[in-house]
Amino acid sequence: MAYVIGVDCGTSGTKTVLFDEKGSVIASKTIEYPMFQPKNGYAEQEPLHWKNAMLDTIKAVVAESGADRSEIVGIGISGQMHGLVLLDKDGNVLRRSIIWCDQRTAAEVDEMNRIVGRDRLVEITANPALTGWTAAKILWVKNNEPEIYSRIAHILLPKDYLRYVLTGEFATEVSDASGMQLLDVPNRKWSDELLTAFDIDKNWLGKVYESCEVTGTLTRAMADELGLSPKTVVVGGAGDNAAAAVGTGVVQDGRAFTTIGTSGVVFAHTSAISIDKAGRVHTCCAAVPNSWHVMGVTQGAGLSLKWFRDNFCTDFKSAARVMGVDEYYLMDKAAEKIPVGAERLLYMPYLMGERTPHLDPDARGVFFGLSAMHTRQHMLRAVMEGVAYSLRDCVEVFREMGISTGSMMACGGGGTSQLWRSMLAELYNCEVTTAASKEGPALGVAILASVGTGIYSTVQEACEAIVKTDKVQTPDAENAKVYEKYYQLYRKLYPAMKNSFKELAEM
Repeated sequence: MAYVIGVDCGTSGTKTVLFDEKGSVIASKTIEYPMFQPKNGYAEQEPLHWKNAMLDTIKAVVAESGADRSEIVGIGISGQMHGLVLLDKDGNVLRRSIIWCDQRTAAEVDEMNRIVGRDRLVEITANPALTGWTAAKILWVKNNEPEIYSRIAHILLPKDYLRYVLTGEFATEVSDASGMQLLDVPNRKWSDELLTAFDIDKNWLGKVYESCEVTGTLTRAMADELGLSPKTVVVGGAGDNAAAAVGTGVVQDGRAFTTIGTSGVVFAHTSAISIDKAGRVHTCCAAVPNSWHVMGVTQGAGLSLKWFRDNFCTDFKSAARVMGVDEYYLMDKAAEKIPVGAERLLYMPYLMGERTPHLDPDARGVFFGLSAMHTRQHMLRAVMEGVAYSLRDCVEVFREMGISTGSMMACGGGGTSQLWRSMLAELYNCEVTTAASKEGPALGVAILASVGTGIYSTVQEACEAIVKTDKVQTPDAENAKVYEKYYQLYRKLYPAMKNSFKELAEM
């Protein structure tokens, strides 16, 4: 029996899972670490925390599994995207990593647009300049920390720093590199034009691989420390969403997934690159060779329900403790009692501004149609429906781009809600399924490792063998008709309020 390891370096912690070649979990371990916010809008983490968490979790799963070191043949790493890790010539970390949710780089985004032009940036990187992405962070260090900038020898993404720890290799792969805004996304290679324009040395960047390609093997010292063979290979791996796509079998045209976490993501696979010139959705290289993915993001998905729970449903929390169930389960049951459309009450989930399709940081949450007959249960249902409407907005952009989403997986905390899955099925007008495995990104990069080690010949073949469906939600035709009417009204609300949101922000 051969085994592979999936390492998922997230924002709250690192989870490492050891799988057999059929995708069954043999051992799992998670270690958490902090995030630092030295100023408003800043977000940083210590790469050393990621390193220690990875090493300790790998040691734990290897010890728990009891597998022979020669049987553990490959490692894949998934990581939070866009983080900036800077190393000097000796491989030492120069500063804390500026991570994905950091928002300090507005001036650098303006600088990128001034130097290259917004339209040209979209042509090359498939996305407009964004504050959270890596290129703007590199320019911020150049503009604000010149002493550190002068000592840079290597620029890595979070998971690629962990690769360096394991193998001594400076490398990346196409899915994660797509989020740096230095990659020529259509051609899957570094953009010499952008590197020259931004005065970034190409030698600072790692070699670009496909996600399932072997990037190196464990160093002898690392193999001995982890109890593994120095022949154990490390494959390219993937950014977190690209890894989750593989872990849920979204590796062919027509397949997509929706994640309802704090934010909401709709992610679709495509074998032909498609770029939204308006920048409403992100296009990146997929973890499948010669393929891409398109991703729409709504900012306040699960956040909206958590906000409503924390402020208006404290009794659900206490009741859930007494009953031994999750409070969200009780909230689902309460919302189920209200009919589709929440009896003419609509909610706009823009608590944190919006990205898809409006790209408006000034947008804010709204209850529309509130009347004296509405109760807390109506508002609860409206919140869940409003999140589903915002996710349908993402799908509409995909349809404009000619990208099919005929098969939809539901992931994240919200995906466990049968009610939310039914809303998505009826608004998307397709079956919504869940995956039998809940390991997501860790399973995805383990699958990539199984391809890189030759257990399977292609990513698609591996997913067909490993990824299984659990629950299936079929749309109700009558509910779908009602939802369509409410959704068309929902689409009219933001344009009508756009200027008022801006005016409110300036008060």
